Amino acid sequence: MPHTKAGVAATGTGVRSRPRAALPALCATQITSWGILYYAFPVLNPAITSDTGWSPAATTAAFSAALLVSALTGIYVGRVLDHRGPRLVMTAGSVLGVLSLLTVAAAPNPAVFAVGWLLAGAAMAATFYQPAFAALTRWWAPDHIRALTIVTLAGGLASTLFAPLTAVLAGHMSWRATYTVLAAILALVTIPVHALALKAPWPPAPKGPAHAAGGRDSVVRSRAFGMLAATFTLSGFAMYAVVMGLVPLLLERGYTTAQAPWALGLGGVGQTLGRSLYAALSRRLGVTARTVTLIGLGGLTTAALATTPGPYALLIAVAILAGVIRGNLTLLQATSVTDRWGTTHYGRLSGLLGAPAHAAAALAPFAGALLAGPIGGYPALFALLSALSILAAATALDTRPRMPRPDPTAHPNRR
Repeated sequence: MPHTKAGVAATGTGVRSRPRAALPALCATQITSWGILYYAFPVLNPAITSDTGWSPAATTAAFSAALLVSALTGIYVGRVLDHRGPRLVMTAGSVLGVLSLLTVAAAPNPAVFAVGWLLAGAAMAATFYQPAFAALTRWWAPDHIRALTIVTLAGGLASTLFAPLTAVLAGHMSWRATYTVLAAILALVTIPVHALALKAPWPPAPKGPAHAAGGRDSVVRSRAFGMLAATFTLSGFAMYAVVMGLVPLLLERGYTTAQAPWALGLGGVGQTLGRSLYAALSRRLGVTARTVTLIGLGGLTTAALATTPGPYALLIAVAILAGVIRGNLTLLQATSVTDRWGTTHYGRLSGLLGAPAHAAAALAPFAGALLAGPIGGYPALFALLSALSILAAATALDTRPRMPRPDPTAHPNRR
Protein backbone atom coordinates (compact mmCIF):
# COMPACT_ATOMS: atom_id res chain seq x y z
CA MET A 1 0.00 0.00 0.00
CA PRO A 2 1.36 3.47 -0.83
CA HIS A 3 2.52 5.65 2.02
CA THR A 4 2.74 9.38 2.51
CA LYS A 5 5.89 11.24 3.49
CA ALA A 6 4.94 11.03 7.17
CA GLY A 7 4.42 7.29 7.03
CA VAL A 8 0.62 7.43 7.12
CA ALA A 9 -1.00 4.89 4.87
CA ALA A 10 -2.44 6.55 1.84
CA THR A 11 -6.09 5.71 1.45
CA GLY A 12 -8.47 5.72 -1.41
CA THR A 13 -10.55 3.43 -3.52
CA GLY A 14 -8.75 3.72 -6.82
CA VAL A 15 -9.09 5.76 -9.95
CA ARG A 16 -12.28 3.98 -11.00
CA SER A 17 -14.24 5.36 -8.02
CA ARG A 18 -13.37 8.96 -8.85
CA PRO A 19 -16.26 10.87 -10.41
CA ARG A 20 -14.62 12.51 -13.41
CA ALA A 21 -16.86 15.58 -13.31
CA ALA A 22 -16.20 16.32 -9.62
CA LEU A 23 -12.84 18.06 -9.99
CA PRO A 24 -13.80 20.55 -12.74
CA ALA A 25 -17.17 21.02 -11.06
CA LEU A 26 -15.60 21.94 -7.73
CA CYS A 27 -13.20 24.31 -9.49
CA ALA A 28 -16.18 26.15 -11.00
CA THR A 29 -18.20 26.24 -7.79
CA GLN A 30 -15.27 27.33 -5.61
CA ILE A 31 -14.62 30.29 -7.92
CA THR A 32 -18.31 31.22 -7.89
CA SER A 33 -18.99 30.64 -4.19
CA TRP A 34 -15.90 32.50 -2.96
CA GLY A 35 -16.34 35.26 -5.52
CA ILE A 36 -19.97 35.97 -4.60
CA LEU A 37 -20.28 35.10 -0.90
CA TYR A 38 -16.88 36.53 0.13
CA TYR A 39 -15.18 38.86 -2.34
CA ALA A 40 -18.25 40.83 -3.45
CA PHE A 41 -18.74 42.33 0.01
CA PRO A 42 -15.62 44.54 0.22
CA VAL A 43 -16.47 45.87 -3.25
CA LEU A 44 -20.09 46.67 -2.35
CA ASN A 45 -19.67 47.79 1.26
CA PRO A 46 -18.97 51.48 0.45
CA ALA A 47 -22.16 51.61 -1.64
CA ILE A 48 -24.11 49.86 1.11
CA THR A 49 -23.08 52.33 3.80
CA SER A 50 -23.55 55.32 1.50
CA ASP A 51 -27.04 54.28 0.43
CA THR A 52 -28.38 53.17 3.80
CA GLY A 53 -26.53 55.38 6.26
CA TRP A 54 -25.54 52.30 8.25
CA SER A 55 -22.09 52.57 9.78
CA PRO A 56 -19.20 50.72 8.13
CA ALA A 57 -18.46 49.18 11.53
CA ALA A 58 -21.95 47.65 11.67
CA THR A 59 -21.88 46.23 8.14
CA THR A 60 -18.34 44.90 8.52
CA ALA A 61 -19.24 43.35 11.88
CA ALA A 62 -22.11 41.49 10.20
CA PHE A 63 -19.70 40.12 7.61
CA SER A 64 -17.19 39.11 10.29
CA ALA A 65 -20.01 37.39 12.20
CA ALA A 66 -20.62 35.33 9.06
CA LEU A 67 -17.01 34.14 9.16
CA LEU A 68 -17.37 33.18 12.82
CA VAL A 69 -20.57 31.25 12.09
CA SER A 70 -18.75 29.51 9.24
CA ALA A 71 -15.98 28.42 11.61
CA LEU A 72 -18.43 26.96 14.14
CA THR A 73 -20.79 25.41 11.58
CA GLY A 74 -17.80 23.74 9.93
CA ILE A 75 -17.57 21.34 12.88
CA TYR A 76 -21.05 19.95 12.21
CA VAL A 77 -20.54 20.05 8.45
CA GLY A 78 -17.42 17.92 8.84
CA ARG A 79 -19.36 15.24 10.70
CA VAL A 80 -22.00 15.06 7.95
CA LEU A 81 -19.32 14.96 5.25
CA ASP A 82 -17.67 11.90 6.79
CA HIS A 83 -20.92 9.92 6.73
CA ARG A 84 -22.90 11.30 3.77
CA GLY A 85 -20.35 12.79 1.39
CA PRO A 86 -20.36 16.24 -0.22
CA ARG A 87 -23.44 16.19 -2.47
CA LEU A 88 -26.15 16.91 0.12
CA VAL A 89 -23.97 19.31 2.11
CA MET A 90 -22.79 21.41 -0.82
CA THR A 91 -26.14 21.49 -2.63
CA ALA A 92 -27.96 22.57 0.54
CA GLY A 93 -25.21 25.12 1.19
CA SER A 94 -25.68 26.57 -2.28
CA VAL A 95 -29.44 26.95 -1.74
CA LEU A 96 -28.82 28.58 1.64
CA GLY A 97 -26.24 30.90 0.06
CA VAL A 98 -28.78 32.14 -2.47
CA LEU A 99 -31.40 32.73 0.24
CA SER A 100 -28.86 34.55 2.41
CA LEU A 101 -27.90 36.97 -0.36
CA LEU A 102 -31.54 37.68 -1.18
CA THR A 103 -32.06 38.45 2.53
CA VAL A 104 -29.07 40.79 2.51
CA ALA A 105 -30.32 42.50 -0.66
CA ALA A 106 -33.79 43.08 0.80
CA ALA A 107 -32.67 44.02 4.33
CA PRO A 108 -34.59 47.09 5.58
CA ASN A 109 -32.37 47.57 8.63
CA PRO A 110 -29.01 46.44 10.06
CA ALA A 111 -30.63 43.64 12.09
CA VAL A 112 -32.04 41.87 9.03
CA PHE A 113 -28.79 42.59 7.18
CA ALA A 114 -26.94 40.78 9.98
CA VAL A 115 -29.35 37.83 9.85
CA GLY A 116 -28.66 37.49 6.15
CA TRP A 117 -24.94 37.33 6.81
CA LEU A 118 -25.36 34.80 9.61
CA LEU A 119 -27.14 32.55 7.10
CA ALA A 120 -24.34 33.25 4.63
CA GLY A 121 -21.83 32.06 7.22
CA ALA A 122 -23.53 28.66 7.38
CA ALA A 123 -23.56 28.57 3.57
CA MET A 124 -19.81 29.32 3.50
CA ALA A 125 -19.12 26.34 5.78
CA ALA A 126 -21.04 24.07 3.42
CA THR A 127 -19.65 25.36 0.11
CA PHE A 128 -16.11 26.68 0.62
CA TYR A 129 -12.85 24.74 0.78
CA GLN A 130 -13.63 22.39 3.70
CA PRO A 131 -16.27 20.23 1.98
CA ALA A 132 -14.43 20.41 -1.35
CA PHE A 133 -11.23 19.25 0.34
CA ALA A 134 -13.08 16.42 2.12
CA ALA A 135 -14.55 15.22 -1.18
CA LEU A 136 -11.25 15.27 -3.05
CA THR A 137 -9.33 13.71 -0.16
CA ARG A 138 -11.70 10.71 0.00
CA TRP A 139 -12.13 10.30 -3.77
CA TRP A 140 -8.60 11.13 -4.95
CA ALA A 141 -6.25 9.74 -2.26
CA PRO A 142 -3.37 8.99 -2.52
CA ASP A 143 -3.15 11.53 -5.35
CA HIS A 144 -5.22 14.08 -3.41
CA ILE A 145 -2.51 16.77 -3.23
CA ARG A 146 -2.70 17.23 -7.00
CA ALA A 147 -6.49 17.54 -6.87
CA LEU A 148 -6.39 19.93 -3.90
CA THR A 149 -3.80 22.07 -5.68
CA ILE A 150 -5.96 22.35 -8.78
CA VAL A 151 -9.02 23.42 -6.77
CA THR A 152 -7.11 26.02 -4.76
CA LEU A 153 -5.54 27.41 -7.92
CA ALA A 154 -9.06 27.81 -9.31
CA GLY A 155 -10.28 29.31 -6.03
CA GLY A 156 -7.53 31.89 -6.29
CA LEU A 157 -9.27 33.26 -9.39
CA ALA A 158 -12.41 34.13 -7.43
CA SER A 159 -11.37 37.67 -6.58
CA THR A 160 -9.81 38.17 -10.02
CA LEU A 161 -13.11 37.39 -11.72
CA PHE A 162 -15.80 38.51 -9.31
CA ALA A 163 -14.36 41.70 -7.81
CA PRO A 164 -14.32 43.43 -11.24
CA LEU A 165 -17.67 41.88 -12.21
CA THR A 166 -19.23 43.13 -8.97
CA ALA A 167 -17.79 46.60 -9.57
CA VAL A 168 -19.21 46.68 -13.11
CA LEU A 169 -22.66 45.62 -11.92
CA ALA A 170 -22.57 48.17 -9.09
CA GLY A 171 -21.72 50.86 -11.64
CA HIS A 172 -24.98 50.21 -13.47
CA MET A 173 -27.40 49.33 -10.65
CA SER A 174 -27.91 49.60 -6.91
CA TRP A 175 -26.07 47.39 -4.44
CA ARG A 176 -29.36 45.60 -3.72
CA ALA A 177 -29.89 44.80 -7.38
CA THR A 178 -26.25 43.76 -7.69
CA TYR A 179 -26.60 41.25 -4.86
CA THR A 180 -29.80 39.95 -6.46
CA VAL A 181 -27.99 39.36 -9.76
CA LEU A 182 -25.09 37.69 -7.94
CA ALA A 183 -27.56 35.45 -6.07
CA ALA A 184 -29.01 34.39 -9.42
CA ILE A 185 -25.52 33.55 -10.73
CA LEU A 186 -24.79 31.58 -7.56
CA ALA A 187 -28.02 29.63 -8.01
CA LEU A 188 -27.51 28.91 -11.70
CA VAL A 189 -23.92 27.71 -11.30
CA THR A 190 -23.58 26.02 -7.93
CA ILE A 191 -26.93 24.36 -7.19
CA PRO A 192 -27.17 22.16 -10.31
CA VAL A 193 -23.43 21.51 -10.45
CA HIS A 194 -23.26 20.32 -6.84
CA ALA A 195 -26.42 18.25 -7.26
CA LEU A 196 -25.35 16.55 -10.49
CA ALA A 197 -21.55 16.32 -10.42
CA LEU A 198 -21.15 15.03 -6.85
CA LYS A 199 -23.61 12.13 -6.98
CA ALA A 200 -21.00 9.36 -7.22
CA PRO A 201 -21.08 6.76 -4.42
CA TRP A 202 -19.29 7.90 -1.28
CA PRO A 203 -16.55 5.36 -0.53
CA PRO A 204 -16.54 3.83 2.96
CA ALA A 205 -14.08 5.39 5.36
CA PRO A 206 -10.76 3.53 5.21
CA LYS A 207 -9.04 2.23 8.28
CA GLY A 208 -6.83 4.82 9.99
CA PRO A 209 -3.12 4.44 10.84
CA ALA A 210 -1.96 2.76 14.03
CA HIS A 211 -1.55 5.96 16.04
CA ALA A 212 -5.21 6.81 15.31
CA ALA A 213 -6.49 3.39 16.32
CA GLY A 214 -8.33 4.84 19.31
CA GLY A 215 -10.72 6.60 16.94
CA ARG A 216 -11.69 10.21 16.32
CA ASP A 217 -12.05 11.15 19.99
CA SER A 218 -8.58 9.89 20.91
CA VAL A 219 -7.11 11.97 18.09
CA VAL A 220 -8.94 15.11 19.24
CA ARG A 221 -7.70 14.57 22.82
CA SER A 222 -4.11 14.00 21.71
CA ARG A 223 -1.37 16.51 22.36
CA ALA A 224 -0.44 16.58 18.67
CA PHE A 225 -3.96 17.65 17.66
CA GLY A 226 -4.10 20.35 20.34
CA MET A 227 -0.73 21.74 19.36
CA LEU A 228 -1.67 21.67 15.67
CA ALA A 229 -4.87 23.61 16.42
CA ALA A 230 -2.82 26.18 18.37
CA THR A 231 -0.31 26.38 15.50
CA PHE A 232 -2.94 27.12 12.87
CA THR A 233 -4.81 29.54 15.13
CA LEU A 234 -1.72 31.66 15.80
CA SER A 235 -0.56 31.44 12.19
CA GLY A 236 -4.04 32.20 10.79
CA PHE A 237 -4.45 35.27 12.98
CA ALA A 238 -1.04 36.61 11.94
CA MET A 239 -1.54 35.84 8.25
CA TYR A 240 -4.94 37.52 7.89
CA ALA A 241 -3.90 40.51 9.97
CA VAL A 242 -0.93 40.95 7.62
CA VAL A 243 -3.14 40.74 4.52
CA MET A 244 -5.55 43.36 5.85
CA GLY A 245 -2.75 45.54 7.23
CA LEU A 246 -0.49 45.60 4.19
CA VAL A 247 -2.13 48.58 2.47
CA PRO A 248 -2.26 50.68 5.67
CA LEU A 249 1.40 49.78 6.30
CA LEU A 250 2.47 51.16 2.93
CA LEU A 251 0.27 54.23 3.26
CA GLU A 252 1.81 54.94 6.66
CA ARG A 253 5.24 54.80 5.04
CA GLY A 254 4.27 57.45 2.52
CA TYR A 255 3.37 55.39 -0.54
CA THR A 256 0.37 56.51 -2.58
CA THR A 257 -3.13 55.04 -2.69
CA ALA A 258 -2.24 53.79 -6.18
CA GLN A 259 1.01 52.10 -5.11
CA ALA A 260 -0.18 50.42 -1.91
CA PRO A 261 -2.92 48.18 -3.45
CA TRP A 262 -0.42 46.82 -5.99
CA ALA A 263 1.52 45.19 -3.17
CA LEU A 264 -1.62 43.41 -2.03
CA GLY A 265 -2.65 42.42 -5.56
CA LEU A 266 0.77 41.07 -6.53
CA GLY A 267 0.84 39.18 -3.25
CA GLY A 268 -2.20 37.35 -4.59
CA VAL A 269 -0.20 36.39 -7.66
CA GLY A 270 2.47 35.00 -5.36
CA GLN A 271 -0.21 33.03 -3.52
CA THR A 272 -1.23 31.29 -6.74
CA LEU A 273 2.41 30.53 -7.53
CA GLY A 274 2.91 29.12 -4.02
CA ARG A 275 0.05 26.67 -4.42
CA SER A 276 1.62 25.30 -7.58
CA LEU A 277 4.82 24.53 -5.65
CA TYR A 278 3.30 22.67 -2.71
CA ALA A 279 3.32 19.18 -4.23
CA ALA A 280 7.07 19.36 -4.84
CA LEU A 281 7.64 20.65 -1.31
CA SER A 282 5.57 17.83 0.18
CA ARG A 283 7.75 15.25 -1.58
CA ARG A 284 10.92 16.71 -0.09
CA LEU A 285 9.91 17.53 3.49
CA GLY A 286 8.13 15.47 6.12
CA VAL A 287 4.90 16.80 7.57
CA THR A 288 6.39 18.34 10.74
CA ALA A 289 9.38 19.88 8.96
CA ARG A 290 7.05 21.24 6.28
CA THR A 291 4.76 22.83 8.86
CA VAL A 292 7.60 24.43 10.84
CA THR A 293 9.37 25.66 7.70
CA LEU A 294 6.36 27.29 6.03
CA ILE A 295 5.05 29.00 9.15
CA GLY A 296 8.55 30.13 10.11
CA LEU A 297 9.10 31.59 6.64
CA GLY A 298 5.78 33.38 6.97
CA GLY A 299 7.07 34.98 10.15
CA LEU A 300 10.29 36.04 8.45
CA THR A 301 8.48 37.71 5.53
CA THR A 302 6.27 39.56 8.02
CA ALA A 303 9.39 40.70 9.88
CA ALA A 304 10.87 41.89 6.57
CA LEU A 305 7.75 43.97 5.90
CA ALA A 306 7.97 45.39 9.42
CA THR A 307 11.59 46.49 9.07
CA THR A 308 11.90 47.42 5.38
CA PRO A 309 10.81 51.00 4.60
CA GLY A 310 11.76 50.70 0.93
CA PRO A 311 12.51 50.98 -1.85
CA TYR A 312 9.11 50.23 -3.31
CA ALA A 313 10.36 47.45 -5.61
CA LEU A 314 11.86 45.61 -2.63
CA LEU A 315 8.58 45.83 -0.71
CA ILE A 316 6.75 44.44 -3.74
CA ALA A 317 9.19 41.53 -3.89
CA VAL A 318 8.67 40.76 -0.19
CA ALA A 319 4.89 41.00 -0.63
CA ILE A 320 5.05 38.47 -3.47
CA LEU A 321 7.21 36.14 -1.39
CA ALA A 322 4.75 36.46 1.50
CA GLY A 323 1.99 35.50 -0.95
CA VAL A 324 3.94 32.41 -2.01
CA ILE A 325 4.07 31.32 1.63
CA ARG A 326 0.33 32.01 2.14
CA GLY A 327 -0.49 29.88 -0.89
CA ASN A 328 1.44 26.97 0.57
CA LEU A 329 -0.17 27.41 3.97
CA THR A 330 -3.64 26.87 2.47
CA LEU A 331 -2.62 23.45 1.19
CA LEU A 332 -0.63 22.71 4.33
CA GLN A 333 -3.80 23.01 6.39
CA ALA A 334 -5.82 21.05 3.82
CA THR A 335 -3.43 18.08 4.05
CA SER A 336 -2.55 18.30 7.75
CA VAL A 337 -5.16 15.78 8.92
CA THR A 338 -4.51 13.22 6.17
CA ASP A 339 -0.75 13.40 6.64
CA ARG A 340 -1.06 12.65 10.35
CA TRP A 341 -4.23 10.60 10.91
CA GLY A 342 -5.38 9.36 7.50
CA THR A 343 -8.74 10.04 5.87
CA THR A 344 -11.01 8.04 8.16
CA HIS A 345 -12.48 11.05 9.99
CA TYR A 346 -11.17 13.77 7.71
CA GLY A 347 -14.32 15.91 7.65
CA ARG A 348 -14.88 15.94 11.39
CA LEU A 349 -11.22 16.40 12.32
CA SER A 350 -10.62 19.15 9.76
CA GLY A 351 -13.75 20.96 10.99
CA LEU A 352 -12.57 20.84 14.60
CA LEU A 353 -9.03 21.77 13.63
CA GLY A 354 -10.09 24.66 11.43
CA ALA A 355 -12.72 26.21 13.72
CA PRO A 356 -10.36 28.20 16.00
CA ALA A 357 -8.13 29.15 13.06
CA HIS A 358 -11.09 30.45 11.06
CA ALA A 359 -12.40 32.34 14.07
CA ALA A 360 -8.97 33.94 14.54
CA ALA A 361 -8.91 34.86 10.84
CA ALA A 362 -12.33 36.51 11.19
CA LEU A 363 -11.19 38.60 14.17
CA ALA A 364 -7.73 39.42 12.82
CA PRO A 365 -8.61 42.49 10.69
CA PHE A 366 -10.39 44.22 13.60
CA ALA A 367 -7.81 43.20 16.17
CA GLY A 368 -4.95 44.33 13.94
CA ALA A 369 -6.49 47.74 13.32
CA LEU A 370 -7.27 48.05 17.03
CA LEU A 371 -3.70 47.23 18.08
CA ALA A 372 -1.86 49.31 15.48
CA GLY A 373 -2.50 52.67 17.15
CA PRO A 374 -1.61 51.85 20.77
CA ILE A 375 1.62 50.00 19.90
CA GLY A 376 2.97 52.69 17.58
CA GLY A 377 1.71 52.00 14.07
CA TYR A 378 1.69 49.27 11.47
CA PRO A 379 5.44 48.52 11.44
CA ALA A 380 5.17 47.70 15.16
CA LEU A 381 2.04 45.65 14.48
CA PHE A 382 3.85 43.63 11.81
CA ALA A 383 6.74 43.01 14.21
CA LEU A 384 4.23 41.63 16.74
CA LEU A 385 2.58 39.48 14.07
CA SER A 386 5.99 38.15 13.07
CA ALA A 387 6.59 37.08 16.67
CA LEU A 388 3.21 35.28 16.68
CA SER A 389 4.19 33.38 13.54
CA ILE A 390 7.51 32.34 15.07
CA LEU A 391 5.61 31.15 18.16
CA ALA A 392 3.31 29.17 15.86
CA ALA A 393 6.35 27.58 14.20
CA ALA A 394 7.62 26.58 17.65
CA THR A 395 4.31 24.93 18.59
CA ALA A 396 4.40 23.08 15.26
CA LEU A 397 7.46 21.17 16.47
CA ASP A 398 5.16 19.16 18.75
CA THR A 399 2.50 18.23 16.19
CA ARG A 400 3.79 14.79 15.20
CA PRO A 401 1.42 12.05 16.41
CA ARG A 402 2.90 9.57 18.85
CA MET A 403 2.66 5.85 18.20
CA PRO A 404 0.87 3.98 21.00
CA ARG A 405 3.15 2.27 23.49
CA PRO A 406 3.01 -1.51 23.44
CA ASP A 407 1.28 -3.13 26.41
CA PRO A 408 4.08 -4.77 28.45
CA THR A 409 1.57 -7.20 30.03
CA ALA A 410 0.31 -8.45 26.70
CA HIS A 411 1.49 -11.92 25.62
CA PRO A 412 3.22 -11.67 22.22
CA ASN A 413 1.10 -14.55 20.82
CA ARG A 414 -2.18 -13.39 22.31
CA ARG A 415 -4.69 -12.03 19.78
